[in-house]
Amino acid sequence: MRRKISVVIPSFNEEGNIEVLATKLVEVLKKVNYDYEVIFVDDGSSDGTLNSLKALHGLDDNLYYLELSRNFGHQNALKAGYDYADGDAVISMDSDMQHPPDMIPQFLEKWEEGYDVVYTCREYQDEATFFKTKSSDLFYSVINSLSDTKLERGTADFRLIDRKVANVLTSLNEDGLFIRGLIKWLGFKQYGIHYQCEARFSGKSKYNLKKMLRFAVQGITAFSVKPLNMAIGIGGFFAACSLLYIPYILISYLDGEAVLGWSSILATIVFFGGVQLMVMGIIGLYLGKLFMQSKQRPNYIIRSTNLQRITNDITKLRH
Repeated sequence: MRRKISVVIPSFNEEGNIEVLATKLVEVLKKVNYDYEVIFVDDGSSDGTLNSLKALHGLDDNLYYLELSRNFGHQNALKAGYDYADGDAVISMDSDMQHPPDMIPQFLEKWEEGYDVVYTCREYQDEATFFKTKSSDLFYSVINSLSDTKLERGTADFRLIDRKVANVLTSLNEDGLFIRGLIKWLGFKQYGIHYQCEARFSGKSKYNLKKMLRFAVQGITAFSVKPLNMAIGIGGFFAACSLLYIPYILISYLDGEAVLGWSSILATIVFFGGVQLMVMGIIGLYLGKLFMQSKQRPNYIIRSTNLQRITNDITKLRH
């Protein structure tokens, strides 16, 4: 009996890429000696992505879709695909054609060698924007300096995981998912492959600076309490600095030179007030994560699908 691989692809407003990617995927998957399924996850798209996904079944009987009830975010959509994939290995990739389907045979080769996780590290081509490359480098520098889980620069959600890894991943009930960090945290036998990031075939990137910063904060707070330790250090440092004012005040008093004006006092109050707000914000961020986790809400809700094994259980909530 041949083993089966599942390919999971989160999609948000990717109408112009779906058919091209599906055609290329089928071409690659038919050349490997495995049964296969491809599961596209529509993450609340507002364009014609869903209609394009529904039409794919006519291209190949092994192409399926999951429609989420709204936009839950890339990581939650990816989790939905992992939860419902039943292959002996699960490959995840984006739907913008920047993850080359031609690399799938390399993944499978390393999987057959005994690796449980085959992940990728992207390298941008020369025409990549300066902002894109530098912001990516900054992202991983910050993550690695503050998080207890270290990620290689350019680590992407383009990877293969073995069924035993997928089983552990789907069993996790965690709010604020950072899957590339979770995969690294799980351990197992992992192998990294560097690749050239292809140009997007159609549309625009959904990750702007604001989303990248939010993603970085989510990754850091999901795997480390170092920001809390930093908050303690910052508070202690400025408390110690404030003690330096005591000799100055005493000398000024003894010399009879009172400090005139309120600007310096006001500036000091505003400065230390800002530091306090920053520290409280860091603490509040962690408390907020605990609050959201305590609600035990699902990471996503499925509205419709053509995946036969779950069509009779479409309202089931998976975490």
